[in-house]
Amino acid sequence: MSTLPMSVVIKGTGSYTPATIKTNDDLAEFVDTSEEWIFTRTGIKERRFATEGENTSHMGTEASRRALADAGILASDVDLVIVATITPDMPFPSTACLIQTQLGVSNAVCMDIEAACSGFLYIMEVAASLIKTGRYQNALIVGTEKLSSILDWEDRTTCVLFGDGAGAAVLGPSESPQTGLLDFKLGADGANGEVLFMPGGGSAHPATGASVDNRLHFLKMRGKEVFKLAVKVMEQAAKEILEQNGLNSDQLACVIPHQANLRIIELLSSRLKIPMDRFYLNLEKYGNTSAASIPIALDEAFREGRIHSGDLVLLVAFGAGLTWGATLVRCQ
Repeated sequence: MSTLPMSVVIKGTGSYTPATIKTNDDLAEFVDTSEEWIFTRTGIKERRFATEGENTSHMGTEASRRALADAGILASDVDLVIVATITPDMPFPSTACLIQTQLGVSNAVCMDIEAACSGFLYIMEVAASLIKTGRYQNALIVGTEKLSSILDWEDRTTCVLFGDGAGAAVLGPSESPQTGLLDFKLGADGANGEVLFMPGGGSAHPATGASVDNRLHFLKMRGKEVFKLAVKVMEQAAKEILEQNGLNSDQLACVIPHQANLRIIELLSSRLKIPMDRFYLNLEKYGNTSAASIPIALDEAFREGRIHSGDLVLLVAFGAGLTWGATLVRCQ
């Protein structure tokens, strides 16, 4: 009987963002807002929007190709595909199956998991757990979103916050327990589900003329409540995962938070007593890309040399559900 892997490592990363850039000034042409209003409240200057024919699966596939190239493996080597998204191409089949087909992956288990902006951390733990069974060698995990498809352009408090994009990583087994994905801390609280949700499109409110007229197929958010909950749960998750591993914040080389709002990140920095220069930020360029947020930032942090071999990195997120999570990574 073969020995089960001691740990799971990140073998490669990749990301993709659409070519179309929309600045705050661009949005101010048809939304009652301004560049100053958006930037001072969010830290966002621009975001990327997919074209009409550029769907969630297509962006996820492109990010996946780049992650496979970075990992130095072929699509045929992939035996597990897990996708996190709240904006699938369609209710079924799964986005993972669509990406499998577009990549030409011939023999892989495929599934989607929905945890909104926390989604990538959720699928990271699921994939790592499955790899540790010894049954899977190359897991492709993808966070991909076309949030422009669910934005209400009559609601300036939400439509200016979000963008489109995708990020991916290839995970695999390792015999070194001191590197890779060291630990996870996930959580959820469904009692706060209605602070951030989209009511239409499911079995409760299927698509009808009335549901469209009532704008049920757009994202809804109670911003002040989301802000308070986001800071609370990310602080809690970060502190708990450090404590249960006998670590302190001074040992972190980099923190990659969900890229939702600069004010949230600044308050988290203050609460954790971690200086802002150790936080990786790209929300100024992309806005909130939900499940794609952390994998895009992780890929860019690697490529820009912000994180190196041996570095201890904290990934931390919150999202609709309410969901949240933290992951500790020791870069190999």
